[in-house]
Formats: sequence, C-alpha cells, structure tokens
Amino acid sequence: MSLQLTVVSLFLLGGVLTFPLGQESCHPTKPDMLNVHLVPHTHDDVGWLKTVDQYFYGDRNDIQHAGVQYILDSVVDQLLKNPDRRFIYVETAFFYRWWRQQSSSMQQTVKQLVNEGRLEFVNGGWCMSDEATTHYSAVIDQMTMGLRFLNETFGPCGRPRVAWHIDPFGHAREHASMFAQMGYDGFFFGRLDYQDRARRMMYREQELLWRASDSLTPPMADLFTGILPNGYNPPEGFCWDQSCDDAPIRDDPDLEDYNVDDVVKRFLAIAEGQSAVYKTNHIIMTMGSDFQYENANLWYKNLDKLIHYVNAQQANGIKVNVLYSTPSCYLQELHRTNLTWALKNDDFFPYADDAHDFWTGYFTSRPALKRYERISNSNLQMCNQLEVLGGPVSRRGPFGVGDSKTMKEAMAVAQHHDAVSGTEKQHVANDYARRLANGWQHCQVLVSNSLAGLSGSTAERIYCDNLNISVCPLTESSKKFSVNVYNPLARPVTWPVRLPVNGTAYVVSDANGKSVVPVSPATREVRRSRGFAVNELVFQVQAPPLGYTTYSVSLLQNGPPPASTQHHTPTAIKNKFLQVTFDPDTGLLSSLSNLETKQTIKLTQNFYWYNASDGNNVESIQPSGAYIFRPNSSTPFVISKTAKTESIQTPAVQEVRQWFSPWVSQVVRLYADSRALELEWTVGPVPIDDDLGKEVITRLDTSIQTAQYFYTDSNGREVLQRKTDFRPTWNLKQSEPIAGNYYPINSRAFIKDDDDQLTVVTDRSQGGGSINNGSLEIMLHRRLLYDDVRGVAEPLNETSGIFPKGLVVRGRLLLSLDRPASAADAHRPLAQEKEPGEIFLLHAIFSGLQAALPPAVHLLTLSQWDKDSVLLRLEHQFQSWESKVNSQPVTVNLQKLFTTLDVLGVSELNLSANQWKDEMKRFSWTPESGTAHLHLSVPSLQHIRT
Repeated sequence: MSLQLTVVSLFLLGGVLTFPLGQESCHPTKPDMLNVHLVPHTHDDVGWLKTVDQYFYGDRNDIQHAGVQYILDSVVDQLLKNPDRRFIYVETAFFYRWWRQQSSSMQQTVKQLVNEGRLEFVNGGWCMSDEATTHYSAVIDQMTMGLRFLNETFGPCGRPRVAWHIDPFGHAREHASMFAQMGYDGFFFGRLDYQDRARRMMYREQELLWRASDSLTPPMADLFTGILPNGYNPPEGFCWDQSCDDAPIRDDPDLEDYNVDDVVKRFLAIAEGQSAVYKTNHIIMTMGSDFQYENANLWYKNLDKLIHYVNAQQANGIKVNVLYSTPSCYLQELHRTNLTWALKNDDFFPYADDAHDFWTGYFTSRPALKRYERISNSNLQMCNQLEVLGGPVSRRGPFGVGDSKTMKEAMAVAQHHDAVSGTEKQHVANDYARRLANGWQHCQVLVSNSLAGLSGSTAERIYCDNLNISVCPLTESSKKFSVNVYNPLARPVTWPVRLPVNGTAYVVSDANGKSVVPVSPATREVRRSRGFAVNELVFQVQAPPLGYTTYSVSLLQNGPPPASTQHHTPTAIKNKFLQVTFDPDTGLLSSLSNLETKQTIKLTQNFYWYNASDGNNVESIQPSGAYIFRPNSSTPFVISKTAKTESIQTPAVQEVRQWFSPWVSQVVRLYADSRALELEWTVGPVPIDDDLGKEVITRLDTSIQTAQYFYTDSNGREVLQRKTDFRPTWNLKQSEPIAGNYYPINSRAFIKDDDDQLTVVTDRSQGGGSINNGSLEIMLHRRLLYDDVRGVAEPLNETSGIFPKGLVVRGRLLLSLDRPASAADAHRPLAQEKEPGEIFLLHAIFSGLQAALPPAVHLLTLSQWDKDSVLLRLEHQFQSWESKVNSQPVTVNLQKLFTTLDVLGVSELNLSANQWKDEMKRFSWTPESGTAHLHLSVPSLQHIRT
C-alpha cells in the first residue's frame, strides 16, 4: 500500500511570532478613554448536572434549565437584528450538533456572521478540557477534532485566536505550552487562588506573560494570559438573562421606575474599580454565564441600551467608552499598547477560593472513571494506528463496518472539566463511561478488520477487557488459544501478561519464562461472579515497535502444579535489578535497593485515611466534596500498623500479598525482568458507618532527604518542582497544611536528594503531595457523605449494581529507584509502557516500523486524516535538563520509518493541525525584566529535524 503522508505536526517545534490576520471587524476604541469591552458569551458544560444530550436538547429541566440548541437559535436571530452586536462560542461538540441540523440557507447566514466577525469562535476544542486530570495526548486530540471542524467549515475566519478556559479549577503549565504551539495569541481564564489574585490586583499583574516550558526557546511556548475580573459572570447587578433577577434598564421617563441614571452610575463605578486593578485603558467584562442566552433578546436589548446611555455621558466629560467586543479584539488592543508584562514560569495549582476551600479533591474523585478514561485513550491510539496500517479494509472488512470516530468523540467529551475531573453527577459519569464503551466497540471492529487484512486470517478475535480482575471467558475455558499483544509505542516493549486460567500447567510458545499462580482471595472478592478462574498464567511478552506478536498457549494435562502460597512474610524478594525487604514483624515494606547502582533506601509504605470535614467546624463550614479536599485534621488514621501476608515465588514473578483490612489489600509484585516494583492496590468499599467520609491515601516514607521539595508532572509531559507550604510567585499564608499541599499527579511524581531518586508512576490521574520530608503520599479513593456546595449538589458516594455497598477500586503504582542524573531515562519509558494492548487471534509477528525510533522520540499520533494522508506527530519526550544522553536533539528519517506506508511528501502544521506551520503568526509580547520565578534551569531547545 502507498499512502501520501502529507499532514505532519512535530510536537516541540514552535512558530515565529509576528502579527496575525487583521481583525477588521473589531469596533474602534478611543485612546483617550477607558474602553470597556463587553463580551456576550455562554458557558455550556459538555455534561455536568445533565448529560451531553440532555443539555443539547433541553431535557431534564427539572435538574437544571438548560438547552443549548435554543441558545444558538436565539443568538443567531439576535445577531442578525443589529450588526454592532457580537457573540463568542466555545464548545464545538455542541455547535457541531447544532450545525448539522441547520438548513443550507441558515448555514450560509452563519458563515456570513463568522466572516464579518459578529460570531467568533474562541478556544474551539470539542470541549473546554480540565487541566489537572487530563493527559496531554488526549487534550491535543480533542482540540484537533474541534479545530478541524471549524477550519473545514469556516476557513481562516473560523479559526480561534484565543484560548478560553473560564471554568477549569486551576491551570496547568502544559496546557499553556500546548496552546502556544497551537498558534493562539492569548489565553483567558477565570479561576485562580484567592491569595494570588489579591496580590496580582495590588500590582496590576492580572494580565501576564506565561513562559510555559523550560525546554522550548522563548517565545515558542510563551502565551499572553489574562485573568477575567468576575470569573466568567457579568458584574454584579448587570445580568439580564431569563435565569437572572437583576432589573432591566427602564428608559422611558414617563413610566414608573425609570432607572437609567442609576444604571449608568453603578456601571461607571464598577468600570472605574476594575480599571484600578488592570494595567491599560482597556478592560473586559464577560456578559453571560452558564447556559445563558436561551432568550438572547433579553441580553441584547439591555446591552444595546447600556452601551447607548453610558457612551452618551461622554458629552458630559465622562471618559468611558463601552463597546461590543470579543476576546481577540480585546487582546489586539492590549497588544497595541506595546507594554511589558509580568512573567510567570510555574503553574496555577492548587486553586483555593477561600482559606479552607482547596479544590484538590477532584484530582482523585471518581478514580474508576479516571482509570477507564486512561485505558480508553490507549485503546483509541491503537485504533487510530491500525486504521492507518491496515488501510481501507480496516473500516470495511470481514468483521463489518468499524470506525474510530465514535471513540474519538467519546474521548473528546471525556476531557471536559466536569468529566474526567469527577465533578459531575453520578448519572452523567455513567453516561461518559457508556460513551467510552460504545466507542471501544466500534474500534474493536476496526481493529479486527485491520488485523485480518495484515495477517490474511479471519479467525475470530476476542477482546479481554477485564484482565485486571482476572476475567476472560476465552482463556478460562480454552485448552488452546493464541494471544496477540499490540505495542502502540515506536520502540520494542517487554511486558508481563497475566491471563486467568483453570489449568495448572501450560506451554507458551517463545515465552521467556512462565508461571502459574493462584488467583488471590482479594481478586476473587472484587470480581464477584464475573469470572471463575482459579489460577493466572504469567509470562513475559516481547512486542515489536508499532506492531504485534503472537504467543500460542496450550494446556498440559500432566504438568507441574501451580506455585503454592507461603503464609509467612519473606525477608526479601529480588531479581537481577531490584531487591525489596519486608519487616517480619509488621509485614510492611522496609527497604528498596537498586542492585545495578548499589543504592538502598529505607522505604515504608502503608495505607491511611483522612476523615472528611462534614462542615461542622469552628474555622469553616466547608465540607469535603467532589471538588474540595478538606480533612478534619492534619493527621491521617492508619488503617493497620501490620499487614497479614502470603507470598508466592516463581521464576516469572514474586509476589507478597498484603491484607490491611477487609477493605484494603495490596500485592507487592516483582517480575523477573523488571526494573520497577509494582504495587497493585485494592480499596473499597470504603466504610462510612461513622457518618464521616474518608479520603484514602497510600504513603511512602523514605530516608531520602528532600528538604521540602518534590516533583510532579504536568498533564503527563514536563515536570515541575514543588515545595511544601510554598508558592513561587507569592508569599503563601497556609491555612490547610494537607489539602493546600496537594497537586495533580497525572503520570508520575518523585522525590530526590543528591544520591537517590524514588519515582512513582501512576496508572491514572491522582492527587498527592510530600507533606513530610522524605515522604510522598498519593490519594487513591474518596467516599464522601456531604456536598461541597460547588454546584453538583450530590455527595461523592459511588455505588453500583456490582458494589451496592460502595465502589471498589483497583490500581497500580510502579516504583523505581535510580540516581537523580539518570532517573528520567528509566521513568519516562516506564510511564508509557504500562498499557500495551492485548487481543486474541492466530497470527505471527508484525511491525509497522522499519526500525524503532530513538529512545528520546515518542510517536504521539498516527491517525488517518483523509483518504490519501495521515496525521503524524513525533515528540521529543525529554526536558532539556533531564538526561545527559536523551535530552539531546534527534534526527528522524521519515522516508525510512514505516513498513506499510510510502512517504511521498511531508507538510508541517502546528500542534493542533489546523494551520500550516510556516503560516502560523502570533503576537509577540515583551516580558518585564526580573519578574520570572525560576526554580529549574532554563534549557536549550530540543527538537526533531525532518
């Protein structure tokens, strides 16, 4: 097969910063006046209190009155009545649905509004993604999906120039870096820590320049950032939606309650107060809120009057000019001022809106959904890749019609800031999971077709999606089967596979070591009646880059028995890389050694819980909830000081199974060829008999001398340094010593000193911190009995039909011990290798690459773009300071990359693939000198040359 590879976006290449296309549609401003930019907008959650469908159609208004289709109908109608009016729209997921229902004449009308700048798209992703719990690859995908639709529908006039994250609960540096590389001129948001805002208001630094990468040469990842004055709401007293109670402008002096003078006076006072805390003679006001403008006439009729009557005061010497505007028009005026701006290098986590109200609970809320979203992302990448490698037969083949689109849309919706964040109602969380499951079913057909085309075999494919609880009907009941393991990475992977079986001995072709071990009591308990395997077959697999390999498995009738369990705590388990010791009295971990580097640290690991505040507290009535983490004391309760243990030692794997209580257990697992220690934890149902919610953590206490410093990733990509009770850009007054020191951990966190670095790789987004020196704690599960009064109006108390007494969650942590100078070389690949795809079929070895990519290069995206082209993203995955070897520039020859594709041409786009790279022109901004708060060295550029 020969496909022309014409769409390429190389992740770490930035663009030259110059001026964007002119914005002729912007209303003129007055240089000698205070210009007030009114921005009519609606904030339409892609699921929250209602599902996506319910919000679009206006269903279930008993929960919340909201109907997006009516908003767009009404806004378009009102824009046509007055050419001065403006409106911005954000969520492409909703607009796409609405657009498909419109007549061709209405579509032409909307195109005209867009071309004239009267309807402007901002942000433009499928949704407004969360920033704490999302992985960068999924964010890029959902942004690309939304922006591609706008690009193909409206052309350059539909391309957003401003990123708009007015509702997410804290802001990640990696998001700003991505937005800069997507070609945005600026970024606006509404939420930041109340102490940070107070300081910025005092120094007029609510508009700033965010230097969002320490590996990209400025200004490649520089992004102008503005903090909106009222979140995303209108000024107090100026809300004119049907959901508002503010009085309309009554401007007939012959009628009762004439109020124009009062309205003008109040508005001028607000404008003056706002201008005092911003830097220029331009200020912005968001005129709208959640699901507003369903009856747009209410808003626009009053805004027309407001503009008219305030501007009429210019004849009386009032130097205020009010105008309809958009974020890009406002940003253009700020750029024209040619000022310098405060510089920021860290991020905006954690977010607190009051002294005891830290929004750090959602880092962990709904841990099962967070894990399912992460697995779904891996499945989507496999689906995308095999659609390309398999060619047209992958979409229409022997197993029917398959598609990747359903999964792409489901994953895009799941990135919303009330989706993977876990801050939605339970029935909405169920809907997100249902969409992901439906998407994977569509992808399974595509994957089966692709593999059939590549192999020539139409043997039935069975997908086992519940291996984490030892459930797979095929392997439980079959005496002979084949296992195919797909590797989506661009380098070879060696990984252990565990298959539920009922036999005691098996032959596995080409496997490097195998063992049969009994299924643990904890697994039998968590899987309930969904599976009946008594044993697990464990063996190592080796998969080629971007390819798959097959292992044939056959039952031996008279083979050796499975490994037996020993009901005592071993003093140690070890392989050729690691040694782990246990305290014989407590059954807990006591040390970890790297045998290659001859390092040993003391390491104790245990499980604890914080009692959640119920709101009955002297200092504050704030309870813990889906958003907010507020323990009622700074000392967690230990679940048990000792662990009941049993151990299994085989050539393939060594396990120490620990029981801490009826609702907490763990397997400490060391595979024969692994450089990482696996901790597989199982937590739940969390008991609530004491009428207090519980926030369950695991804590690693070590001998590493951390001096209050620790490190967390940003959306799975770059790493930021953290310090307990400290913020780089303002003097923190700490009021919550636990919750105020929690940060998002999307894929990894570590602690280190001069000699040792302990890295923890997570299998989903979680919250955590280093409260004590040498310690790292990670929140695993939350079960709460009170709502935190942030709108969801529901306690985070998850149950299901399988777990009516409370949700049981299982997950894995991978631990590695290395020298700090070389740790990244080990943990970066480790974070990616957690999730090879597993499917079942009869076949041989296949690789989509002629050779593995270098260790520093990650194949981020390979997906079908159109009939004759694919989208390829390669990224340099090391920060400049991480590795002496792997942080260096790398050259990749694309013409010799693939086995099933002929590269006939390459054209480079920006990161979101909605603009040619050489045409990406952005505003340039000048930072103030001496305002950066650096705590990592500024590196040289890493890049990929083609």
